[in-house]
Amino acid sequence: MSESLGASRPPEKSRRPHVVIIGGGFAGIAAAKALRHCEADVTIIDRRNHHIFQPLLYQVATAVLAPADVAAPIRQLSARQKNVSVLLAEVIGVDLESRSVNVKSPGAEDKKITFDYLVVAAGVQPSYFGHNEFAKYAPCLKTITDAQAIRSKILSAYEMAESIDDENERRRLMTFVLVGAGPTGVELAASIAQMAKSTLRANFRRIDPATTSIVLLDGAKRVLPSFAESSSQKAARRLAKLGVKVITGAMVEHIDDQGVTVGGQRIDSGTVLWTAGVSPSPIVKMLGVATDRAGRACVDPFLSVADAREIFIVGDAATLIQDGRPLPGVAQVAIQQGRYVGGFIARELGNGKPPRPFRYFDKGNMAVIGKNFAILESGRIRLAGIVPWFIWAFIHIMFLPQLQNRRRVQNQWFWSYFTGERSSRLVDEPPRI
Repeated sequence: MSESLGASRPPEKSRRPHVVIIGGGFAGIAAAKALRHCEADVTIIDRRNHHIFQPLLYQVATAVLAPADVAAPIRQLSARQKNVSVLLAEVIGVDLESRSVNVKSPGAEDKKITFDYLVVAAGVQPSYFGHNEFAKYAPCLKTITDAQAIRSKILSAYEMAESIDDENERRRLMTFVLVGAGPTGVELAASIAQMAKSTLRANFRRIDPATTSIVLLDGAKRVLPSFAESSSQKAARRLAKLGVKVITGAMVEHIDDQGVTVGGQRIDSGTVLWTAGVSPSPIVKMLGVATDRAGRACVDPFLSVADAREIFIVGDAATLIQDGRPLPGVAQVAIQQGRYVGGFIARELGNGKPPRPFRYFDKGNMAVIGKNFAILESGRIRLAGIVPWFIWAFIHIMFLPQLQNRRRVQNQWFWSYFTGERSSRLVDEPPRI
């Protein structure tokens, strides 16, 4: 393997090598940081100007945190790294033969960017499993814009319920359905439940937010299917205690502006949220490489593409089998893969010895289910309750992208913990024409 890598097309001697990173998420930022001492120019391309701390995005959607608390400008994250430049653009094509990327920037002509090494860290997009018509009625939670739209939708439901007299319509407006009982769905459902029973309890005069109905749906047999069954059962009991109704083993058949049909049963709802599947970025298709059934690029143990050793695909866009199972699409996998690829390129450009094949070190799996309750799995250790909740809070604060994010989130969590209040209960005002 090392011989084939050494035989790859060397960068031109007349200029510094150019590394292009597509995506400013966990994997892309980690790869760029690993190249900070490398004699190469690095360009990060992203259609957004900010990096999102995805694990806390649900707290923006439920008004616990403001958007700026969980995001940071990519330029600011790379400001001290002089060999990195950032391009706000969307990738519209990739030509592996000519080693170039075609991009479209706002207000500018399309252009071609050449590279010596390409790192594709483009992440995922929502998947409605062939029912894209659901997207109109069931928004997903992947971006800051999604989170703000969901926050407005949730809060607007209570405002409308307060203003109408029809009891059946009130009940429908105060029924929230979440499709997908993975970590995002479980965390979002629990956060909505606590907001209804605590934050909003004395804010209305004609409705009682505590009567809110929250339904969590999944086609799998249990919630948190990626966790051990014992942890899943504890999560289900905790959700039931919070007032969340869990329906598993049932597929969603239809979604419209009035509710959901699941397993032949109609659930009237004013707010349906999609927290189910994801699919890889369309950029993977542009590469023309082999993919798995989910559309993720199949990479070798060095995270590169067959017959194109300077092309790396990392994070949620790639699939790699380790110990007989594909690696999960979680932040830690993306971060470790990004660091590995950045270090790999730096070693190769410095004529160093190629590293060993990538191996993911599993630091554990966590999910938080409301105040004072989280689930933690790490090897044989399985914990549930307040202790893993404090561990979860500490880890998430430490991994936020900037010091100012950490301080704001810490202060807001401290305030919310003792008062039940949430900092960003704003309904976005539609533009006036």
